Amino acid sequence: MANEEPDFFPFVEALTQVLDFLQSGKVYFVVDEVSKDKTRDLCTALSEKDARFVTVWAPENKNVVDAYIRGYREACPHHDFVIEMDAGLSHDPRAIPMFLRVLNEGNECAFGSRFMNGGSIWQSSFKRIFLSRMGTILSNILLGSRMKDMTSGFQGFHSSVVKELLAYPLKSKAHFYQTEVRYLLRKKRYIEVPIHYRAPSPSVSRKAILNSIQVLWFYFVQRLTFQAKSL
Repeated sequence: MANEEPDFFPFVEALTQVLDFLQSGKVYFVVDEVSKDKTRDLCTALSEKDARFVTVWAPENKNVVDAYIRGYREACPHHDFVIEMDAGLSHDPRAIPMFLRVLNEGNECAFGSRFMNGGSIWQSSFKRIFLSRMGTILSNILLGSRMKDMTSGFQGFHSSVVKELLAYPLKSKAHFYQTEVRYLLRKKRYIEVPIHYRAPSPSVSRKAILNSIQVLWFYFVQRLTFQAKSL
């Protein structure tokens, strides 16, 4: 959760409706020093009123991957399934039951896809859409994966898979993390589920793109030398 004050209440309202419907579940808000508005205060106040919402203050985070990992560490010991999603209504909480359904059906992973029938990406710049599609195409060609969407961050895992991820030294320091995770988990029992995605931020930093190229090259070389990694 970083600078989510404008969309905090509609996001929480949507999450609350899902939790009420499921009659179970817990939400972990990971907040770090990247957030400069009142996001932390809003999360803390909500946690004090509703125990289903847990605020995790993580000032030690150095990048977005640290935030994901911290969320996994908090949630994994307490739940059979862990679902990762962005805040700010980029991802629609109403899709959560669909992720849980496919995980309950025996799949180890449920990957959200914007580029399959029923999925969509909207209110996004041409640059963001281009990077997402090209990232998927390049990853599938260079790494040998076969997913319709290799760059989405809406996904769910069995807790056993999360434990494997936590034990593995991920290479990514930015947005390529999503692609790295899907590549590493490509041999698990997984299914892609259609999601609707809104990208409020039109920018992707040069540093993030450079890290993506470095990590993609690392795994591509591994594949060329018959050392392709999977979890």
